[in-house]
Amino acid sequence: MLACVSRSFALTIPRLPPSLSRVVGNAYLICRLADVIEDDPRISQAQTASLLALMIQILQGNARHGAFAARVLPLLGAETKSPERRLVAGAEKIFRLYASLPESSQQAILQCVTDMTCGMRTFAPEGRYGLADQASLDAYCYCVAGVVGQMLTRLFCDYADDIAVRRPQLQALSVSFGEALQLTNILKDIWDDLDRGYCWLPRDRFTAAGVNLDHLARGTQNPAFAKCQAELVALAHGHLANALEYTLLIPPRHRDIRIFCLWAIFLALPTLRKVHASADAPGLQPNKISKIQALLLTRLTALTAGSDTAQRLLFRSLGAGLPFKAVDPAALPDSVLVPDETVALRHA
Repeated sequence: MLACVSRSFALTIPRLPPSLSRVVGNAYLICRLADVIEDDPRISQAQTASLLALMIQILQGNARHGAFAARVLPLLGAETKSPERRLVAGAEKIFRLYASLPESSQQAILQCVTDMTCGMRTFAPEGRYGLADQASLDAYCYCVAGVVGQMLTRLFCDYADDIAVRRPQLQALSVSFGEALQLTNILKDIWDDLDRGYCWLPRDRFTAAGVNLDHLARGTQNPAFAKCQAELVALAHGHLANALEYTLLIPPRHRDIRIFCLWAIFLALPTLRKVHASADAPGLQPNKISKIQALLLTRLTALTAGSDTAQRLLFRSLGAGLPFKAVDPAALPDSVLVPDETVALRHA
């Protein structure tokens, strides 16, 4: 299932120690189930809220494992591709695996997915018009990715005592790590998202530069748009620098955990470079990293994972020429603000 729905995570998650790989893989697939619901344009907002609530009830043990696929499959539209349909069809297996995990792992996943789905409900309507400002973008990234960083930190700390002693420092950087990857994806997918009727860009930044997000057109030369995009690339680069510091807090003896984190960072940097290079031709989707590029990067990272100096040098090399803006992780959201009616669900 993992290989069908994510080439990158099918590469990185199996690199983790087996007990962590099992938990993180399960968590990722559960999050992808939520994404399938959120992304299908045929499913209404009311239906989305109901289906996401059902998912939480299943994770809490208050609904049958098989209820999810039975409810979701008939609602999926033509836009949902066959791999995602197969994922939904296999949801019962995913939920049964979740139920077999240690209690602490279940709780970490449940908290992450609950906050994520509450955030999806909050931001789905806004995402059709562009987010209001940078604070809204940070909040959205927290809901869909920062919570994953927090979950991974809990799982890593449960795995090893010498990681747990660094929990405060790791937790402080975990949200920025999540936002690094989410903001990179937002920049990579701007035009595909617009085609689907979504826009996750901060409206105030672009409006101040004279860019109307309602009238973006592929291929139109627009220096103001390129400038705003470069500012967001700089922020993503800053978040990735925080992600590197997060990773280097993990003791070198845990090479596989380091490699899992480093691969995510070092595959994101070439993506940012492609986004930045495409600024002069808005609407042209940046090419994905080739399999050969990915293979070379991952092998080099794996060979040098124990050396902080080597990782810093590789980071600087991959980020050379990219705009950069330092990000204070303490200024980022660390909790989900949700509508009143969802508070009871989160704490059930």
